[in-house]
Amino acid sequence: VQLQAFGGGLVQPGGSLRLSCTSSGFTLGDYAIGWFRQAPGKKREGISCISGNGGDTYYVDSVKGRFTISRDSAKNTVYLQMNSLKLEDTAVYYCAANLMRVGVAPMVEYEYDYWGQGTQVTVSS
Repeated sequence: VQLQAFGGGLVQPGGSLRLSCTSSGFTLGDYAIGWFRQAPGKKREGISCISGNGGDTYYVDSVKGRFTISRDSAKNTVYLQMNSLKLEDTAVYYCAANLMRVGVAPMVEYEYDYWGQGTQVTVSS
């Protein structure tokens, strides 16, 4: 059972990236999926979550209005569209699955059962 997060890269401030999260060994299906990030020297923080049916979402204030989480069940993929990127968005981004909830899950690490390996997002001019 694995999650894979990819799509990171180097982007200038104001630019955009789309991260993707997919799975092997199980279907993302109806589970809540969260995105977390960890900047150098900082704790991992939860930034967004989407419910199993995609109908409910959560965003931390720092990304609200700039990031959009979505899911495509046919492709077994959850996306994080990141627009208007800022220097402070630089971090390793992780996706994680909560197999106990179908609604939006709390953005705390212990709520999530499986984690992707992380993808680096660097915002720099």
